[in-house]
Amino acid sequence: MPWQVLKIPADSSTAAALSDALMDLGALSVSIEDAHAGTDAEQPIFGEPGCLAEAWNDSQVSALFETDADIAAILQQACAVAAIQSLPPYQIEQLAEQDWVRLTQSQFDPIRISSRLWIVPSWHAAPDAAAINLVLDPGLAFGTGSHPTTRLCLQWLGANLRGGETVLDYGCGSGILAIAAKKLGAGEVIGIDIDPQAVQAARDNAARNDVDAHFYLPDAAPGAQYAVVIANILSNPLKVLAPMLASRVQNGGRIVLSGILAEQAEEMRGLYGEWFDMHPAVIEEGWACLSGIRR
Repeated sequence: MPWQVLKIPADSSTAAALSDALMDLGALSVSIEDAHAGTDAEQPIFGEPGCLAEAWNDSQVSALFETDADIAAILQQACAVAAIQSLPPYQIEQLAEQDWVRLTQSQFDPIRISSRLWIVPSWHAAPDAAAINLVLDPGLAFGTGSHPTTRLCLQWLGANLRGGETVLDYGCGSGILAIAAKKLGAGEVIGIDIDPQAVQAARDNAARNDVDAHFYLPDAAPGAQYAVVIANILSNPLKVLAPMLASRVQNGGRIVLSGILAEQAEEMRGLYGEWFDMHPAVIEEGWACLSGIRR
């Protein structure tokens, strides 16, 4: 079945209200994008947990409808609900039916982390059967190995784990770092996340990879100390969580921090330097990974 895609220009004051109204009026999905994406005028937006990111000055709202939907009438109602005085110019495009599963899968290939570590979607054969292969599919939880922050943490684990270490993955998302640590020879491994969907996804991924790692919501997690604590989240929560994360690392143990923009690295090194002898940041594509040893 084909679909209709409605595209409407909007600004920062109307985009959210318009998208909500379109969803209420029967849109199958709605997205808000930078109207200048892919051009020199593209406006990067960064948001931290607990902080509202700014909206784009010039946005494009795209809404997906069934083929028989009366787009003009729906848009007129949506504008009235969103308090938009005049009907904006808009486009309607036809979207042909496709095999969305195959199309989505085609966008995700195995990812080589190092000579001995690969991330392999379940529909692919492992490129190197002799390597450590983590079977992980894109899903609801963050962490598929495609983002520099995840790759940096995986590379650290591959280079530094010697076997038998206890590991805490704080903000575990998909569980990829905990699962990798276990496959790389770590001893007891646990992951913690505030999102119940992430905890369930991590448990499912651990079972798929046949590893004995355990995942918890914060209040249910054991309060032990670990030889390695790794946290791939973002700078604001890393600042707030610094005393707690430091308290989870054994004396002589190591901390690994990522989700930090390169320009934030020195500030974060200084903050965690209260408890750790911090190493220089490792930078990839504008993102930093920090590590240190607990004094």
